[in-house]
Amino acid sequence: KKEMENISVAVEFKHHGYKPPPGWIEASRHLIWDVKMDFTRKARWVKDGHKTADIVSSSFAGVVSQESVRIALTYAALNDIPVVAADIQNAYLQAPSSEKHYIICGDEFGEEHRGKVALIRRALYGGKMAGQDYWRHMRRFMSELGFKACKADPEVWMREHTSPSGESYWEYVLLYVDDCLIISHQGMSILRNEIGVHFKLKEESVGEPKLYLGGKIIKKAYETKEGIKDLWSFSSSQYIQNACKNVKQYLKNETRPGFKVTKKDNRSPISSGYRPELDETEELSPEDASHYHSLIGVLRWIVELGRVDIITEVSMLASCF
Repeated sequence: KKEMENISVAVEFKHHGYKPPPGWIEASRHLIWDVKMDFTRKARWVKDGHKTADIVSSSFAGVVSQESVRIALTYAALNDIPVVAADIQNAYLQAPSSEKHYIICGDEFGEEHRGKVALIRRALYGGKMAGQDYWRHMRRFMSELGFKACKADPEVWMREHTSPSGESYWEYVLLYVDDCLIISHQGMSILRNEIGVHFKLKEESVGEPKLYLGGKIIKKAYETKEGIKDLWSFSSSQYIQNACKNVKQYLKNETRPGFKVTKKDNRSPISSGYRPELDETEELSPEDASHYHSLIGVLRWIVELGRVDIITEVSMLASCF
């Protein structure tokens, strides 16, 4: 019920017997059910984008890089600038859709709308253009607020501002889809009075960041000649430890031959002389492929964070596949 109330703003309900406009295509959909880590029940109404025609233009939607996050946190620590964060609720539903799709309402929309034609007016999860539609919408919005995109990372938005002491400096908003990280003396004001006016924020996410891009953020105090200052640390330790634990447990429960953790000192998931075009081994199942992809993500984290001390262990796990 909560999900369908949120979705209702994304569709335009028509009367019974209404015929869709020329050029509009019917799309199918389904509901995804899940239980989150804290046992919260969640449902997501998703458009079946995989059943719609392929798009001819790029659907790329950029996200802020981890390097930019670390630079921003360093900038905040060196200049004593507060850091706040927030998640945007139902972010895609804020953006107009560039696709001309409609649906025939089912039971999930209630008795009064069952069988009606509904035109999809907003970007919906599952749509092939949804990511880019939201990305374009967010870029226009940030420009209207007076921010401009950084040339080094387009998802780092910057705007000149004056500190409480009267000094001019740059305030930043880092965007990873619906995750906002703000470096500014007026960070809460930007969230509440600017971004929050147009987008609905998840209240439990508003405040100093604890997690961002899968990394754990911790604020620590350290002593300098000028006095006590805040230092921000950005660590993937929790993410990597959980990933390694999950893979070890997965391999422990796996009974097929060859799936075991070896003591070999591997520095890469595959050997340096690997020739994929000559590989005749059996392909992984969808479940095994998903686990392997997760390991590649862990290795990427390690390389970017310079954690060479644990590369051997994770590479050893990856080589089991």
